[in-house]
Amino acid sequence: MRTKTLLLTAALSAAGVATSMAQVYSVNAVGYVTTPLTNGFNLISNPLRNTEPNGNQIQNLFNSAPNNTIVYLWNGAGFDQTAKDPDFGWDPANIAARELLPGQGAFVRIPAGVAAPSITFVGEVVQGNNLTVPIVPGFNLVSSIVPQEGTATTLGYVPKANDILYFWNEARQNYDLRAWDQDFGSFDAPLPVLPVGDAFFVRAQTANTWTRNFNVNSQ
Repeated sequence: MRTKTLLLTAALSAAGVATSMAQVYSVNAVGYVTTPLTNGFNLISNPLRNTEPNGNQIQNLFNSAPNNTIVYLWNGAGFDQTAKDPDFGWDPANIAARELLPGQGAFVRIPAGVAAPSITFVGEVVQGNNLTVPIVPGFNLVSSIVPQEGTATTLGYVPKANDILYFWNEARQNYDLRAWDQDFGSFDAPLPVLPVGDAFFVRAQTANTWTRNFNVNSQ
């Protein structure tokens, strides 16, 4: 079983309001998530928002990955890929400069014959009301926009008629499918529990929105 660690700290800043003697607090939850990878394909997400310059770019997020690692980004019809070349760095560079944001996902292929690494993501937890991950007809590579463990539905995804969810099985290097039956109001098999930092595909017949309300102080 994959294990991950999430540590959060609340950064509080207070501003005095002279007229009322009130105080206004701004809370940012920051920390890290460590995601162990396996040799072969891994379907993962970036569960934290890195506010450093270029912090969410592929070349930054996976800088510690071994040479010949390949990252595959879904473009709605297929994959755009960039590889870590031992001589030239990430190639092509324009793909490596793309961002991977919370709510999205990517395949990461670790080559055989090397020690499978762990990737540590650092940044802020996305918080607020009506946090949304858009779902369009067709295939969507998505993840929970907030770093929580759970099934797709316990994490707030509300399926629509004929939705099919594709979960990557690292051991088999293939997909496990779950189909939503509108008549019975359930999936055809129990949904897997997704660790923090996992991603999955939604094959949708109609547009949808995965919406969350999340605040670390109320969880």
